Formats: sequence, C-alpha cells, structure tokens
Amino acid sequence: MSLADVTTIGFDADDTLWQNEHFFKMTEARFAELLADHADMETITARLLETERRNLSYFGFGIKGFVLSMIDTAIEVTSGRVDAATIAEIMNYGRALIDHPVETLPHARETLEALSETHRLVLVTKGDLFDQERKLAQSGLGDFFDAVEIVSDKTMATYERVFARHGDGPDRAVMIGNSLKSDVLPAIAAGAHGIFVPHPLSWALEHAEPPQNEPLYHEIEHLGELVPLFHPHSSG
Repeated sequence: MSLADVTTIGFDADDTLWQNEHFFKMTEARFAELLADHADMETITARLLETERRNLSYFGFGIKGFVLSMIDTAIEVTSGRVDAATIAEIMNYGRALIDHPVETLPHARETLEALSETHRLVLVTKGDLFDQERKLAQSGLGDFFDAVEIVSDKTMATYERVFARHGDGPDRAVMIGNSLKSDVLPAIAAGAHGIFVPHPLSWALEHAEPPQNEPLYHEIEHLGELVPLFHPHSSG
C-alpha cells in the first residue's frame, strides 16, 4: 500500500504538534542548579535520566513521573539529606510545567485542517491523561481529530489496536511523529506507514536509529511538507 491508499492518519502530540521537551530541559537545568552544592550539572542530569529510566515502569510518562524522578534523584544525590524546602521547590517545578501555556509548532493547524477534510485523523499520545487532555484543549486543535487515544506506551500492539478501532487497519494507516522509537518504528512493525518529523530536542530515552531500506518509512523536515505527500497538487 502507498500513501495514496491511506485512509487514517495518526499524529503524535508532544514535540510534533506542540512544544514539550524544551520546557522539560529548562526544568532539568533548574533542578541541577538547585542541587549544585551536591554534584555538578552533568552528574545530576545523568542521575536523573537513569532514575527516569528506572521509574518508567512504575510512574509512566509525563510530568508527574518526571517530578517523582526529580525527587527520587534529589534523595539519592544528597544521600537522603534533602530538606523539605528543596522537595517543595521541585513540586513547584512540576506545577510550572503544568501551568505553562501550550505553544503549537509551525504548520500544525493548517496541516491538520487540510488533512481532516480528506482523511480520518487520530491523535495517539502517551503520558499523563489529565495533562495531555489539558494540552489538547489549550492547543485549539482538538476539533480536527476524529478520535483521541492517550495510551500508557506506544507499541506494535498499540497501533494494531488503534488503527483497527478507528480506521481500516494498519495497512491503510500512517503514523506521524518526532520519535522514531515510539511513533515510527512500532507503527511500521504493525504494518502502517511511519513518517518521522525530527524535532531539535528529543528525550534521550526516545532515541532510535532510522530503518534502512524500509518502503513504509518516510522523513520530512517539518509539518509544512506533510500535506503534499497526500495531496500531490497542493502547495502545502
């Protein structure tokens, strides 16, 4: 099947339709500064990443898991001597992330508007349910989607289920996102097309190598290049 046969288009949300990792990186820098008396920035960020990796199976993706991992890291880095004021400041970091206005990425709105006229659009995002619903509402993009799936993780089985439920199966679907590991590779494994849209910032735990000689794999520089793939005579 080619892209011309696609009836359902899945979109990732964070760092595909709106900014996300940028704010986590800013918070990570503030966290390292908060603990600067105990270790240097490189050590703290490395310890935080390892803690996040360890905690994923317990707390999942999103802001709440990130905050818990910062607290966990602070306990480890200070050998259990972290004080209540520091914990309170970390909690404030989490609240600031949640309160931050949503910033949609260039071309997101016009791309969704154009494709929603000819295809079934499904938002497939992982993370905290409350936070993802909040960001979708604030983005003003929700009306373009026929369905929204907020999942605990993105696997081959996830895409098989989502595209069977909301479309004509994976072989008539495409998944678009900034993560090869979560958006593109498991969708291709399920039989769908995968379109990689790189973002300047990416979480280290989402790193993966692009597939080689894979006809279902596509890559574009930004969302402004997406519409012509489905509407060849469109100017984008």
